[in-house]
Amino acid sequence: MQWWRAVKSVLAAMLGVQNQKNREHDFKHGNPLIFVILGVVFTALFVGTLLLVIQQVLK
Repeated sequence: MQWWRAVKSVLAAMLGVQNQKNREHDFKHGNPLIFVILGVVFTALFVGTLLLVIQQVLK
């Protein structure tokens, strides 16, 4: 599985718009470690962005 497809899949899943066909493909052909790593990275980026926005608003 290519990285760009895994990134696309993780972003779609985080937004809640992942369709059944793509999810099944990911489970059959994807490496779970890649999805875990990307999930952690994107979650950290999301939380970091929220913290920065909140800090700016509170100033």
